[in-house]
Amino acid sequence: MNVLVTGGCGFIGSHLAERLLERGDRVLVLDDLSTGSMDNIAHLVGRPGFSYRIGSALDRPLVTELVDRADVTVHLAAAVGVRLIVERPVHTIETNVGATEAVLAAAAKKQKPVIVASTSEVYGKSTTVPFREDQDLQLGPTSHSRWAYACSKALDEWLALAYSHEKGVPVIVVRFFNTVGPRQTGRYGMVLPSFARQALRGEPITVFGTGDQSRCFGHVKDAVEGLLRLMDTPAAVNEVFNIGSTEETTIRRLAERVRDAAGSKSEIVTVPYSEAYAAGFEDMLRRVPDVTKLERVTGFRPRTSLDDIVADVVEDQRRRLPASAPMTRRAQAAS
Repeated sequence: MNVLVTGGCGFIGSHLAERLLERGDRVLVLDDLSTGSMDNIAHLVGRPGFSYRIGSALDRPLVTELVDRADVTVHLAAAVGVRLIVERPVHTIETNVGATEAVLAAAAKKQKPVIVASTSEVYGKSTTVPFREDQDLQLGPTSHSRWAYACSKALDEWLALAYSHEKGVPVIVVRFFNTVGPRQTGRYGMVLPSFARQALRGEPITVFGTGDQSRCFGHVKDAVEGLLRLMDTPAAVNEVFNIGSTEETTIRRLAERVRDAAGSKSEIVTVPYSEAYAAGFEDMLRRVPDVTKLERVTGFRPRTSLDDIVADVVEDQRRRLPASAPMTRRAQAAS
C-alpha cells in the first residue's frame, strides 16, 4: 500500500513512517520542516519504499499530486504546541484548517481515504470525564487565543465528516491525548521532554500553573499502533476515535517521577500561567480519554505504563544532551 504522511518529519509522523515501512508499505512523507525535523527521518532515507518531499500541506497543486499517488493519506501536518499556538493564533488557524481542506479536496477527486489527526483539546473546558467521542464540546471565549487550536481542530473534524457525507471521502478522525516518547522535543511547550531535559541538567523543573492539573500520557508506539489498527479496519470509516492512555497523573507528580527517573536533585517550581503565557490563559483541570470505542472496533487499547514512558523519554533526552552539558551524577554514570 502507498501511504502519504503529511507532517511526516514530525514526532508522531516519523514513528508512523517507520512502522509502515516495517510492515511492507511504501511511504511518502510531506513536511515543510516548520516544526518537524529531517533528523527524525534520517534513518529512513535510502530505505526501499521511502521517499519524502519538502513542501507545505497548504500547497494545493503539490498536495493534489501526492494524494493522487497514495492509496491512503494520514494527515498529521498541523501547528503544534501550546506556546506556538498562543503566540501565533493566525498561523495556527490558517495552517490547520487550510491544510486539512487542501488534503480533503484532493482526496475527494477520487474518493481516496484520509485519516485526519485531531486532539483532546477539542473537548475544551468540559468536566465530563472521561471524555467520550459523542459528548458535547465546550470551548472557551474567542477572545482567548488559547482556544484557537481547539477550535481549528474541531473545524478540521467537521470538514472531514462533511467531505465524507457530501463528497464520499472515506475518513477517520483520531483525537490524540498527550502523545509522548522518543524524538519529541520541548521546543513548543511539550511538558514531558521539557521536564526530562531540565532534570538531567540539574535545572529547576518548571511546572506551569499549580501543578494540580492532571493528564494522561500515552506512548507514541501505542498511538501509532492505534492508527494502524484503524487504518486496517473498515468499520472505523467515518467515525471519530480517542487514542491515548487512561493512566492519570497530576503535572506536579509527573515532575517528581521525571526527577526520580533522571536521578536528579532539581527543585520543582511552579510558574503562574500569567507569567508563562498571555494574560487570561486558561487550562483544563483534567483530560482523560474514554478508549472503549477504539478497543471495541479494533481490539486494541494503549497499555504502556507511565513509568515506562517516563524512563523512555528521560533516556531519549539524555542522548540529546550536548557532551558539554552538565548532567546529574547518575546520568553521567549511565552515559
